[in-house]
Amino acid sequence: MYQPLTTLMKPVIATSRLLPYVLALIIVSLFSFTPPSKKEKEEWISLFNGKDIKNWTVKIHHYDVGDNYANTFRVEDKMIKVRYDQYDKFNEKYGHLYFNTPYSYYHLKMEYRFTGIWRKDAPSYTELNSGVMFHSQDPRTMLKEQDWPISVEMQFLAGLADGKPRPTGNMCSPGTDVIFQGVKDPRHCINSTSKTYPKEEWVTAELIVLGDSLITHIINGEPVLQYSKPQIGGGVANRFDPAIKLDGKLLKEGFIALQSEGQEIDFRNIQLLNLEGCMDPKSKSYRPYYVKHHPGKCK
Repeated sequence: MYQPLTTLMKPVIATSRLLPYVLALIIVSLFSFTPPSKKEKEEWISLFNGKDIKNWTVKIHHYDVGDNYANTFRVEDKMIKVRYDQYDKFNEKYGHLYFNTPYSYYHLKMEYRFTGIWRKDAPSYTELNSGVMFHSQDPRTMLKEQDWPISVEMQFLAGLADGKPRPTGNMCSPGTDVIFQGVKDPRHCINSTSKTYPKEEWVTAELIVLGDSLITHIINGEPVLQYSKPQIGGGVANRFDPAIKLDGKLLKEGFIALQSEGQEIDFRNIQLLNLEGCMDPKSKSYRPYYVKHHPGKCK
């Protein structure tokens, strides 16, 4: 059953010190985001058909766009799997698998689990570490030697052998900045409030993305992080085309990409609910869960 934004955001709003304009934006979003009636079913889109990745594009560091080096991203058992069994050495071959359609306002959900091996010749921070990038630049604009796409990441982590807390559903920002608790946060990654999950356990991750305004991370049905105004800036991404990195430019839309950075992981049940469409109740194209009006979608 769909949970309205009022329910999902209460724990986050209660603990955040957001600026007045952000609070106003929240209020507008909450009152415009209503649960669908029984007659208006949510029209979720399956981004992954369980059979192939024909609607996806690979970009791996050191390789041209479209080159799925060593079959890094593969489909088996109705899952997208990240594997390294055909690698000779890792050599910073950070990879991303992009869905071919960009989105702006949407609700994304998927399941992931860490499994298999971790490449010990990858950086230590990549152990039991992966994620999903969003509001990403088009992979076709990435240079061959660009390591990370200019994007925002919902980072996935699992607990390590040391037993220390390691939350998942965090935010990382390659080539970007965000507003967190009312200010531009200089940290590359901001931890969520989620609990720690072990390797081999399936975890449900959700994103509610409202263009260049609010972003909410949800883990196993619980909101764990919220921030706003994703924009180009910051560091970490390297060897990009300078014409693409326009610091300060708000990110209103972009591509969604699954990550490969040295740890084997499985993804399944990748679905998206587009929240942008016709908001005219008189139109047959109207859906009560839309939060962004697109006049061109009205029939």
